[in-house]
Amino acid sequence: MAIDIAGFVADLKEHAIDHGFHVHDERHIIETYSLRQSWEVDLHPESGCGRPLDLHLALDVDPRVLLALQDKLEEMADEWEEPPDEYHLDLFFNWAVPPLSEPPDLLVLATDLAGIGGVALSVEVSAIDSYAAVTDAPERRLTLVGRTTVSLVDMLMGREQLCEALDRSREVSEYLLERVDDWLGHDV
Repeated sequence: MAIDIAGFVADLKEHAIDHGFHVHDERHIIETYSLRQSWEVDLHPESGCGRPLDLHLALDVDPRVLLALQDKLEEMADEWEEPPDEYHLDLFFNWAVPPLSEPPDLLVLATDLAGIGGVALSVEVSAIDSYAAVTDAPERRLTLVGRTTVSLVDMLMGREQLCEALDRSREVSEYLLERVDDWLGHDV
């Protein structure tokens, strides 16, 4: 029995639409040396159409995890039981906003997003200041990365829906949309 990652990603896109997102693009990348894969989906919340916020989902597929589960399934071929839930893949939620002229306090932002993302979607907040020229003012870029795991056993059994992580990511996106114009120095 093969694990249908492509089918899972197609279902994830449909599920994201059901949770209030617009899906724009999808990519499948295979690293030829290690056979590691990344399934990527570009989307944004419906309320973010034409707004300065992008969301990029990336499912990191480690071939060793897939092979370990496949081996376990072959071991259990004669049994009618479910394999142990110890085979997981990482799913990353990466938010992007333009460079900010009036950036937020990172500690306050991280605290607010921790409350929104909760345990279902932990969000890491960081920023990079860059200078185009020595005499220019710095440009601050936020890096916001949410992370959750996907159970391959739940995927195999048709149970993995990621409802809570998708709801939390939409809430994080809406929080960012409410504040991004102020951070960019735009009058609303």
